[in-house]
Amino acid sequence: MIKIDLITGFLGSGKTTFIKKYADWLIEHGIRVGILENDFGAVNVDMMLLQDIQSDRCAIETVAGACDADCHRRRFKTKLIAMGMSGYDRVIVEPSGIFDTDEFFDVLREDPLDRWYEIGCVLTVADACLDTELSAQSEYILASQLANAGKVIISKSDIATEEQVEKTVAYLRSVCERCCGRILGDDVMRTGIDELTDEQIEAVSECGYKKVDFTKRLTGANDYVSLYYMNNSISKDTLWQNAKDMFSDEKCGRVYRVKGFIRDEGTWYEFNADRNNISLSSVENGQDIIIVIGEELNKACVDRYFCSSLS
Repeated sequence: MIKIDLITGFLGSGKTTFIKKYADWLIEHGIRVGILENDFGAVNVDMMLLQDIQSDRCAIETVAGACDADCHRRRFKTKLIAMGMSGYDRVIVEPSGIFDTDEFFDVLREDPLDRWYEIGCVLTVADACLDTELSAQSEYILASQLANAGKVIISKSDIATEEQVEKTVAYLRSVCERCCGRILGDDVMRTGIDELTDEQIEAVSECGYKKVDFTKRLTGANDYVSLYYMNNSISKDTLWQNAKDMFSDEKCGRVYRVKGFIRDEGTWYEFNADRNNISLSSVENGQDIIIVIGEELNKACVDRYFCSSLS
């Protein structure tokens, strides 16, 4: 059977960064890897963020959102069937930060996937500087991601203080216990992603998952919005400043993540930002798009920061 891993985590947690490290380790050990990017919205930026690890031993597929739940589930299952016939040794699923993890388990119980796949591990990546004042529905989504995790990996610890890490871990434990009843103990790994050793990654690959039953709530997923800005003419410096200003502008709504690519003076740049960190790095290829993800976003207000005609 093909082993399949779920790498989950709230918006901007660092899932893609971890997957790069994890996939490299698997490939080095002779494992043929298929990565399924299961994103929120119609454009899958995270697939492009992984382009540098594509090879004859690592392929990347995508299931885009922008459809209803039933349609999305059919697309997810269809893609897993196709990947099951493609000769992969291991499949890694990276969903959006607001993915309902029940969908992963439910789909894998259906024929023929239940005969083709076995769950290798379920991992949750959590930002060391996670917002500890999430809305009730976001807390529930976070808890649903933590409930079944074999391991919880704390990311971005290199830019966080020890106090911030402790505060985040305490918050994760509180949310998990309040929302799903699970007690997080030694399952939390505080080693930064870049510092993970081969032995630790091997342990992660074999950590399995937890079986936790809890009452499912309606999450109000329609309150989450993706706004897209294409063919941008703003410079990288302006983009940096605009993102910084927008995160502090309460009129925009609750913005969790800004990501994408821009082209400035002939060079492509990959852009990633949340309330605590903004990164901009040159890349070989990109697509001119910026995506803003959040709850109850005020489009007119966000437009002022990212719509070229209004800049």
